[in-house]
Amino acid sequence: MKSITIQGVKRENVGKKASRALRNADQVPCVVYGGNEPLHFSADEKSFKPLVYTPDAHTVSLELADGTIISAILQDIQFHPVTDKIIHADFFQLYDDKAVSIEVPVRLTGRARGVVAGGVLRQSMRKLKVKAIPGNLPDEILIDISSMRIGHKKYVGDIRGDQFTILHPDNAVIAAVRTSRVAVADEDEEEEAAAEGAEAPAAEAAEEGNAEA
Repeated sequence: MKSITIQGVKRENVGKKASRALRNADQVPCVVYGGNEPLHFSADEKSFKPLVYTPDAHTVSLELADGTIISAILQDIQFHPVTDKIIHADFFQLYDDKAVSIEVPVRLTGRARGVVAGGVLRQSMRKLKVKAIPGNLPDEILIDISSMRIGHKKYVGDIRGDQFTILHPDNAVIAAVRTSRVAVADEDEEEEAAAEGAEAPAAEAAEEGNAEA
């Protein structure tokens, strides 16, 4: 998984007054959990832009002024209800041998057969929460939808990862192809229907022949 760097300074004072002063200076009060004890620091609000305002998932390298470097993931972030300014951020420290959970984007590839036939593709889950050790965290989850026809769905249970676990129920729907007013029958479906229609009279004739005998 890609990583971005956020530079910060350890905080000596962690009270409300000190936090307010930091925010007034466009600094974000932050905490890193997962170590022996929580580590408080502050960082420039602008440094969060590539981490927060993106559909991609990242790990974070926290580089503090005293030389401390911590690998982490963003666990929680709070915004001001009126201005949308970032007012607080929580991070969780990463260890090479300990699994963590993080949301990663879902990317659909290919063009569904049902869409070609006039159906409409609906993607209900654009991110999936996965669990893995840091070295196995995926940048994204690719799902090939080329074979999907009208009425078909892709479920979480259809996705398999050898190096990570998806933390959603197997029956959760990721994407579906729905019918529409302009939808037309799939050619293969028409052929199957025609074959079934041809088999039915033949079977009836065979049954009538057996009955006469």
